[in-house]
Amino acid sequence: MSIEDRLAELNITLPKAAAPAANYVPYVISGNHLYISGQIPMGANGLEYIGKLGENTSVEDGQAAAKLCAINILAQAKSALGDLEKVKRLVKLVGFVNSTPDFTDQPKIINGASDFMVAAMGDKGPHARSAVGVAALPFGVAVEIEAIIEF
Repeated sequence: MSIEDRLAELNITLPKAAAPAANYVPYVISGNHLYISGQIPMGANGLEYIGKLGENTSVEDGQAAAKLCAINILAQAKSALGDLEKVKRLVKLVGFVNSTPDFTDQPKIINGASDFMVAAMGDKGPHARSAVGVAALPFGVAVEIEAIIEF
């Protein structure tokens, strides 16, 4: 099954790829790898999931934020490659979680993205990963995720 078919089965419509919010590019292609800049939980009506895990944001909301970041990663990939069927595999996700110093469930939060990527990409979805707690993220969002994709 294609990635597009899997997305349709999951009732996911990819948004238009977001423009950068500062002095960087949304992705870089080098050789047969696509490096996607950090994606934040930007939804149809703007930023979603503003907050800090361990303070004012639940694990479930953090996971939903991570899933939205993953959807935005696929939107950037489609913008870069023109067709998601060019993707050979998701190589790595690096997830940043806006969290208090005593919050230690960053892996649970980034599972929201990892689980979605495997569901959306099938055999192309399993990946290496980092889940890092940070003191703050741009615009106060709960999660930011970057990706490396082989095509």
